[in-house]
Amino acid sequence: MSRFTDEMYETAARSPHALVTGEPDAPRRQTWGQIHEQARRMAGALAAAGIGHGDAVGILAGNPVDIAPACQAVWMRGASVTMLHQPTPRTDLALWARDTEVVIGMIGARTVVLGAPFEIAAPLLAERGIPVVTIAEMDAGTPVDPLPTDEQDIALQQLTSGSTGSPKAVQITHENFYVNAYAMIERIKFSLDDDVMVSWLPLFHDMGMVGFLSVPMQVGAEVVSVTPLDFLRSPLLWAELMSKYRGTVTAAPNFAYSLLARKLAQAPDGAVDLSSVRWMWNGAEPVDPDTMEALAAAGARFGLDPAALAPVYGMAETTLAVSVPDPGRGQILDLVDPDLLEAGGMAVPSSRSNARRLPTLGHLVPGLEGRVVGQDGELLPPRGVGIIQLRGKAVTHGYLTVDGPVPAQDSQGWFDTGDVGYFTEDGLVVVCGRVKDVIIMGGRNVYPTDIERAACSVDGVRPGNAVAIRLDAGDKRESFAVAVETNRIDDPEEVRRIEHDVVHAVVAEVGVRPRTVAVLGPGSIPKTSSGKLRRGSSVHLLGG
Repeated sequence: MSRFTDEMYETAARSPHALVTGEPDAPRRQTWGQIHEQARRMAGALAAAGIGHGDAVGILAGNPVDIAPACQAVWMRGASVTMLHQPTPRTDLALWARDTEVVIGMIGARTVVLGAPFEIAAPLLAERGIPVVTIAEMDAGTPVDPLPTDEQDIALQQLTSGSTGSPKAVQITHENFYVNAYAMIERIKFSLDDDVMVSWLPLFHDMGMVGFLSVPMQVGAEVVSVTPLDFLRSPLLWAELMSKYRGTVTAAPNFAYSLLARKLAQAPDGAVDLSSVRWMWNGAEPVDPDTMEALAAAGARFGLDPAALAPVYGMAETTLAVSVPDPGRGQILDLVDPDLLEAGGMAVPSSRSNARRLPTLGHLVPGLEGRVVGQDGELLPPRGVGIIQLRGKAVTHGYLTVDGPVPAQDSQGWFDTGDVGYFTEDGLVVVCGRVKDVIIMGGRNVYPTDIERAACSVDGVRPGNAVAIRLDAGDKRESFAVAVETNRIDDPEEVRRIEHDVVHAVVAEVGVRPRTVAVLGPGSIPKTSSGKLRRGSSVHLLGG
């Protein structure tokens, strides 16, 4: 057996800890042993369906209570899990079915595990000849023992953000899973006896799947898991669950912390108790220091320790974690000269009033090496801004695409993240943006995140719903546009005022003027399945 599956089955036999699902309406606590027994039945159903070692299985289900045993059942058969993109009420189902068919063909899936609330997809999949087994059918299977697994077997094929039409899957091995789990555990000093994880993150995204499902299933952690829809219906539920279960570890993208800060500011004294929280990871999208400061201020009444608020860096290609702050450090900002950052490619510390405030993302987790290289591949010194590269046993060997496998590492094992950033002299990681999104104007590198942060500071702009769109890429003088969402879209005067204020806020922040500003209604800006802005898909927002 691989170390990942060995420990997972040992956990089932000895751990008193559990997965709690069904909040807030019908909470249900299942120990990892109970989940394992259910997984044995489900593995029996998969065996009857012909699923064996090395096969690929797609999963389309929304509820953690179903996903946890289904994933373990797949791993018990020596197969790999691919969490399929989930349709929403606004999804064109015919287009979704076509894209899903492409993904299933790419990974060579033998079957799709179908669970609530996506049963409506069964006829669409059947029309395309895609075999389906339902959660109910799996639960009625005859229990079987696990098949042997190897360290280099593929455990997860993680679809990359927005990978529809031309999909790509990161291939994560059993060894990747095991190494990444203990890198995180060592960094945060996780205690199985004392820590409780709380999450609403989608399990089709790596931060939810790995951080709050496979890792606790492997080591036997107590975890409370609800769905993204539960959180969006009531953002304060997140804090209420941390209060109820004395949660210590949670994670989310920046936009969610912005929502939580607003809800806590409006909540009455004593509404929740957040004194148990020691880790609130902010990752999966750029971190706004102002958001973290607002959350610290709003959470103070409820006992929230500001040192728990931790910007982190992760990606599917490293299984999950890249860098995490040391315990008790909280948010550490790096104040740098904006002109030297943009024009000189150096992050030089500055105490001036116009200093750019960049969140540091902690040190690399154990087992990962990192370096920063320039455009010509030269190794850059600390505070030299270039492309971040990583190497280690948690790093994927490659991707699966519609054209076949593609390696992710060079001949020396280095993985090019595509992120622009630097290391401080103390080894802290700072990410400035994505290489493909950087806007070059007058010899300056203008980062979309700075533009978007400025736009989001305007009254009436929905938090986290501003996108900088690169125009004339590759020309001598590139330009950009800004699109923002507002709930006041039906008020023409407010729309004009927001457009005007966004221009001024952007000029004040980055010193350059957008070519145009588009003010849009809620839900207009395209995002990935994990909530990240899809800058490359946003040009259509500007009209003809």
